[in-house]
Amino acid sequence: MDSRTNNENQNSASTSTHDLKPSKIKFQYEEDDEQVVEQGDETVTESSNLEIDEDVSMCGRPASANDDSIVDVDKTSADYYFDSYSHFGIHEEMLKDVVRTKTYQNVIYKNSFLFKDKVVLDVGAGTGILSLFCAKVGAKHVYAIECSSMADMAQEIVKLNGFSDVITVIKGKVEEIDLPVPQVDIIISEWMGYFLLYENMLDTVLYARDKWLVKDGLVLPDKASLYLTAIEDADYKADKIEFWNDVYGFDMSCIRKQAMMEPLVDTVDQNQIVTNCQLLKTMDISKMTSGDASFTAPFKLIAERDDYIHALVAYFDVSFTKCHKLLGFSTGPKSRGTHWKQTVLYLEDVITICQGEAVVGSMTVAPNKKNPRDVDIMLKYSVNGRHCHVSRTQYHRMR
Repeated sequence: MDSRTNNENQNSASTSTHDLKPSKIKFQYEEDDEQVVEQGDETVTESSNLEIDEDVSMCGRPASANDDSIVDVDKTSADYYFDSYSHFGIHEEMLKDVVRTKTYQNVIYKNSFLFKDKVVLDVGAGTGILSLFCAKVGAKHVYAIECSSMADMAQEIVKLNGFSDVITVIKGKVEEIDLPVPQVDIIISEWMGYFLLYENMLDTVLYARDKWLVKDGLVLPDKASLYLTAIEDADYKADKIEFWNDVYGFDMSCIRKQAMMEPLVDTVDQNQIVTNCQLLKTMDISKMTSGDASFTAPFKLIAERDDYIHALVAYFDVSFTKCHKLLGFSTGPKSRGTHWKQTVLYLEDVITICQGEAVVGSMTVAPNKKNPRDVDIMLKYSVNGRHCHVSRTQYHRMR
């Protein structure tokens, strides 16, 4: 899935911590399946990658005259967002993402003491898989909120598995529904989008936290970090970007300009990485405010070899720090693949860089003003090396 951009300037709402020293975190997916990730460099010392299919086809359905999926001029972007989660194909892809789903399962199953006799709120429940995990380990009650029509299917799934007395599926928007209880002990959600913040579901989790979570209650996951690195990507950039300069003898460079502004979600080969990996921003979901998801973060990417740089690449980690044993996962190019892949931002310039030289700049991230589920990215970068001197500002939009 890729995105498009506009040229709106974004204001910085917060500044990230960018010079933290890397610390090793052990992320465990299964009993004998562990991965050590070094934050800031995302170095995996023991791979836990399994053979899985990342690109599960999206299964559509034929439209009829009464089909809700037909384009409706009265629908908002939020309506289309929720409608996209009504189709089982996207849930199939997420469930088959073993890194994602197995991590959540391990968090719940291996820390049942956190959930035993607790009231849990599952925000954006989808098929209800996280609610089922919680119910199985002895949660007192689970409220599963799902806005799309998948809520009807989740209700049936709960019934089929014998948890109707423990799991209550509520169909509606978190901001509009009423819970049957005044407070919950735990909020669990898989809210992360491409580039971590795409789709802006984090705001919904924070709303639920502020409205219903008891004092000292748990938000799972509770930490999320965004990283940046730089890659050589000449062949793919030529195929995806420069292609538009000459299409069967015709100039379609106007599309090239648009394509340059579209962050590309794809899998990056770790051998393409030219520089170190820089921590841009860490968010504490249990304490942050909605405005903290808008930020400006400086970066300094130092070349580890002589090469060319065609793009910057963003990825994220999430962690569950309240568990008996620290759990989490990374979506970085040196880690086991996930359906989030990585986010590639192509540069206008081809940077010739020598080992030890740096790409210095800043990234400003904020929700789009017209559609908050989109993400506006302003990228400033400069290089002052032996073979390359450049300074530029670029705009991107995830949508």
